[in-house]
Amino acid sequence: MPKALKDFRNVYVVGIGFHPYQFFSATPYLTLGLTAVREALGDAGIKWPSVESVYHGTAMLGMAPTRGMLKHLGATGIPMTQVENASASGSTAFRQSVLEVAAGFSEVSLCLGVDKPALVNMPGSQNFGIRPLDAGRIAPITHFALLAQNYMEKYGVDPEDFGRVAVKNSHNGALNPNAQKQRALNLDTVLEGEPLSGVLTKRQCCPIGEGGAAVIVASEEGIRKHGIDMSRAVKVLSSTLTSEEVYENATDFDAELTRHTTKLALAQAGVSAKELDVVELHDAFSVEELFYLEAMGIAQPGEASHMLKEGIFDIGGEVAVSPSGGLLSMGHPIGPTGVGQIAEITRQLRHEAGDRQQPNAKLGLAHMVGLGAVCSVHVLSKEA
Repeated sequence: MPKALKDFRNVYVVGIGFHPYQFFSATPYLTLGLTAVREALGDAGIKWPSVESVYHGTAMLGMAPTRGMLKHLGATGIPMTQVENASASGSTAFRQSVLEVAAGFSEVSLCLGVDKPALVNMPGSQNFGIRPLDAGRIAPITHFALLAQNYMEKYGVDPEDFGRVAVKNSHNGALNPNAQKQRALNLDTVLEGEPLSGVLTKRQCCPIGEGGAAVIVASEEGIRKHGIDMSRAVKVLSSTLTSEEVYENATDFDAELTRHTTKLALAQAGVSAKELDVVELHDAFSVEELFYLEAMGIAQPGEASHMLKEGIFDIGGEVAVSPSGGLLSMGHPIGPTGVGQIAEITRQLRHEAGDRQQPNAKLGLAHMVGLGAVCSVHVLSKEA
């Protein structure tokens, strides 16, 4: 049987940092990354030489940017690895840092996410010699618009039910100084204008920008060695990463992939979906939040829109969903996104989130789907 994180050493998030997510600018990627790393080092209360390994999630920076960025902190000779896994790049980099510390190869590891918008060569027929069945004509937004239409017909919901996701997340993002969009929207504003595809309007689609996010993980030995404050350490209970399978009678492979990966992560963590206090998930389009909450078991099929309307997913509700603002308002700079989710959950479980704080938060889950498709789910806990 495959081993789980619990079969190895305990791993804790001990430091978090950001460069605020923003629209494309002249800011060098070095500034984006170094700002986040320095903040994470300060948050952990350690110096750069204490870090023993680096995993850098990035999808758009090109070849070998990690060393050129981090050399400005000092040349310490540590291993540095770039990780590209589409939207799950940062989440996958975090998993690698966690596994390295859990296995005993390092006591302290830095997970970093940095990206700037660029033209990315996507795999296609020119690379594989295989013509896709859809000839590349079904863009992600159309894929989810079709799923949204099917969901409306199946469960009797309205376009407004999807729009409420963007409303909730915009109110959360307005409270987040690191969010790309910090404006609270009402439902009329979200739904105004001609839909881009199906029922999906512009404000129900996440912005692609730039930014940086950093997380430092450590073992108990590393925490003792460097005098890190254990009272602020957040334990990583499970780390799962799976790829798409062939699903019987499935119209939404992202949801099925999420269902399987989340079930595995919760089982390895020894908790249930109903125990979660905070969830950060991949809401690149508003409809995804409803699909994934049902796939995770937080809501029953067809019930997520009703629970959203009742405020169950609000900050202060039964489970705060995307208190950061989610991809819709926090932004989706690709590489940093999954790392930023871990940082937000850590902040929530430490009870340091200010106006975004979910009361009595003890257990959180981070979820990202990557093109291809892969899915990463992490469960974190704040021990008493």
